[in-house]
Amino acid sequence: MNKYVPDKMVAISRYQNYFPTLPQDIKNEIYQRMEELLKEEKKYCDKGNYEHMAQILTSIAMYEVLQKHGKSEEEAYKIVSEEMWKFLDPSGMQKLAKKSFFMPLMKKVVPFGFKHKSGYGWRYTWHQDTDPKDQFHFECNECIYEKILKPRKLMKLGSMCCHADIINYGALPYTDFIRTKTLCQGGDYCDFHFVRHDTDAGDGWDRTKSI
Repeated sequence: MNKYVPDKMVAISRYQNYFPTLPQDIKNEIYQRMEELLKEEKKYCDKGNYEHMAQILTSIAMYEVLQKHGKSEEEAYKIVSEEMWKFLDPSGMQKLAKKSFFMPLMKKVVPFGFKHKSGYGWRYTWHQDTDPKDQFHFECNECIYEKILKPRKLMKLGSMCCHADIINYGALPYTDFIRTKTLCQGGDYCDFHFVRHDTDAGDGWDRTKSI
């Protein structure tokens, strides 16, 4: 089972490139805050949630500690959000989406991956067996980002993480990604809907402006 140790969690988080640039005293305080958060959110610290918890707890700790060291709330959020988004690289998914087998692959890989990388606190509704061959949709009905961040009044960090899906899926070749709501943005669930087209965007169809 993965070890819930702050330095190891930061090392696999989306801040792994930015964190080493911080002064040592700030790094130490982030680690210390993460230790506190691990105790407070212990029930979510299982094997399936490891990667999610690395993102959530590193984000919270960095956002809070940067403010303690003189950054305004707006400045701290800007740093944390932009560094997270900068780390993302959608090119691999975009390359895969050019393949004719992309949609059948998504219908198999996504449920399998979510099953093994989602621990306590998650719930999904899947439709891959009933969707038309050119569509794939599912809902996330319970999410640990909302469960951890909402009581802390840090839902903007949840929305920040939701935006990562727009970066990863929002410009896929031949594929429209449609999302109308998320739990962290006040919705009653998160909806994920992929629609496959024979042509690329702009050639007979327009991309949906998802949230």
